[in-house]
Amino acid sequence: MPAEPMDGSTGFKPDSNHDGVTRRIAVGTALGHASAESTRETVTTADALANGSADGPAHGSQDIAELRRAFRRKYRHVEAIHSSSKPSCLSHDATETPSFLGFRNLMVIVLVAANLRLVIENIQKYGVLICIKCHDFRRSDLQLGLALYLLIPCHLLIAYLLELVAAANARASRATAKKRHGSSSPTEDQAREFQRTWRVLRVLHAVNVSAALAVTSYVVYAHVHHPLIGTVAEVHAIVVWLKTASYALTNRDLRHAYLHPTRGELDALPELYHHCPYPRNVTFANLVYFWWAPTLVYQPAYPRTPGKVRWLFVAKRLGEVVCLSAFIWFASAQYAAPVLRNSLDKIATLDLVSIVERLLKLSTISLVIWLAGFFALFQSFLNALAEVTRFGDREFYEAWWNSESLGMYWRTWNKPVYQFFRRHVYSPLRSRGWSHMASSTIVFLLSAVLHELLVGVPTHNMIGVAFLGMFLQLPLIILTARLEKMQSPNGKLLGNTIFWVSFTIVGQPFAALIYFYAWQAKYGSVSRAMAQGQPPTCPAV
Repeated sequence: MPAEPMDGSTGFKPDSNHDGVTRRIAVGTALGHASAESTRETVTTADALANGSADGPAHGSQDIAELRRAFRRKYRHVEAIHSSSKPSCLSHDATETPSFLGFRNLMVIVLVAANLRLVIENIQKYGVLICIKCHDFRRSDLQLGLALYLLIPCHLLIAYLLELVAAANARASRATAKKRHGSSSPTEDQAREFQRTWRVLRVLHAVNVSAALAVTSYVVYAHVHHPLIGTVAEVHAIVVWLKTASYALTNRDLRHAYLHPTRGELDALPELYHHCPYPRNVTFANLVYFWWAPTLVYQPAYPRTPGKVRWLFVAKRLGEVVCLSAFIWFASAQYAAPVLRNSLDKIATLDLVSIVERLLKLSTISLVIWLAGFFALFQSFLNALAEVTRFGDREFYEAWWNSESLGMYWRTWNKPVYQFFRRHVYSPLRSRGWSHMASSTIVFLLSAVLHELLVGVPTHNMIGVAFLGMFLQLPLIILTARLEKMQSPNGKLLGNTIFWVSFTIVGQPFAALIYFYAWQAKYGSVSRAMAQGQPPTCPAV
């Protein structure tokens, strides 16, 4: 009889029914083991907590954490999601201010998308408006611009010759002076001689710097037609005018300290000046360095960068100047010019709603052009010039875009000009007893005159818009100064908002519209339409 297969341990013969029962028993046993294991883990952790509490708070906290983890693994649906009181992220009760980096990225994307749409719309309406041959660069303009560029620095050379004579007289006076209290002090006759010499020098310097600005302004206004060439010449004349004034005023004070020293006064001069004391600073090489240095404030010596000139750095910065200049030219011709041309009939008919619409449309492109110009001049060109001259102090601007007031903006966006007016105008007036408001008014008055010359002379329209736009900054400065001093962030936010609105919408676009209209009224389509007795018409944008 054949042997039947038997179970190895019990001799039981399995069949299909027994297999199902066996599987159910095995699953139940496994679940029971898992539950028991979880229970044992919990009990073991609880026992460890009870037994280990005497080991110290460190072991106790670890055991509590382990017990909680084991509890959560066993009971998944009882975790306390709302375990404490917490405010909303944007609520005033929030303990930490959230980061708005994502919103900043969103705004950049929206700005790029919106302007990309304008680019496509502009190309569809006007096509490509870039035309090199269309610019009216007259030969006489180029010749006069080059002549002015070469002749304007001669006024700085004249100031050097005047100071050279004054330095020679100072040496002679100092050599014959008597020793008093360990310092050389001139007699009363010599002091009167110094004052008489300074009065003559003051008149000569005033005539020299005034001629530098007056002659250039006359030539540009009367004989240079193209506004770009005129602007370059006028900027050069203003820069040399400011440098010449600083050179004369600084050497006057150094000469006074040299001839009228009191005990310890010469030692109180800035330590940097000891490397080139007066009158050894009155040299042609020193003057040439000041002429090329990226500053408007004269010093006998400046901080210098160590090592050699980084010509690769210079090439990169000059490359940025070229690329940004090309971008400014492209943006002006392709986008700004159509908006300006299509605004002429609105200005002629005083359609205020349409004028406001054109201002808003012009504000974006004018801001982009201004920012590109700012970066090209203050970041790229001045850094390249500073690297070539190894000029150490390269803080040509600060974070003006975060300005909490108009005053902060004017103090931080163009530091060379701010430093000149603070050193040579504001501080001397304050030392003479003038109030802060009166001194600031004089500073803005002079700055307004220079702005009108810079804009009105090249465009051949001295209409006072640039002057008023600069001088009327004072009320806004007074208003936003109070917001800047507020402790709450809302005041500073409001001040920054006022700055951007006045800068982006009210300021530059309005001035661009007015001067463009004045230029067209004098030379362009508006003047021709007026001559024909018809209002100027332009295609709609």
